[in-house]
This record gives sequence, structure tokens and C-alpha cells, in this order.
Amino acid sequence: MAKVKVQIRGVAAVRLGELIGKEIVNIHNGARLGIIGESDVTIDIESGAICSIILPKKTNLINMWTDKPQMVIPWESIRKIGEEIIIVELNYGNQFFSRYKY
Repeated sequence: MAKVKVQIRGVAAVRLGELIGKEIVNIHNGARLGIIGESDVTIDIESGAICSIILPKKTNLINMWTDKPQMVIPWESIRKIGEEIIIVELNYGNQFFSRYKY
């Protein structure tokens, strides 16, 4: 488990390991986007701050053969970290929200 502390706009610092297992939910449409632990994060090398969360594409029978890209959630989009879920504010018109392949 990583023991990196992260901070969100005035919220007390939390350990990266405490985020693992939490589900990410979009406040705009209630969509369940994924779970931390099945995702990657990008980190600013200079400051050690998390820049974004990268959710892998979901594989199931419906989208198994499609080339759906990964979802990148900017750290600034996180609004609340709860006991079981992380609330994010992703408006698909937001210039910082993106889907792209690696």
C-alpha cells in the first residue's frame, strides 16, 4: 500500500491507500465510473500531487469488441471523498474531462 498523503481543497490529508476500493460516482448523472484500485493515477513529479485518475475501459459482453478509450478524471474534479464513494463533477462539456488511449 502506498503511504502518500493527498489533499483536496481544505479537506484533511488522506493516504492514497485509503482511497483504494472506493467507487467513483459522477454528480452530474449519477453514473458509476469505476473503482480506485482498478485504476492508475498520474502524479506531478515535482510536488508529488496527484494530477488525475485514469480508469481502465470496462470489458463486458456489450463493449468487448469496441475500442472504447480509458477515462481520465482530473484531480480538480473531485468534490467529496466519503467512506465508500468518491463524488466527482464531470460535465462532458468540461474542457478538462477527456477520454483517450494510451
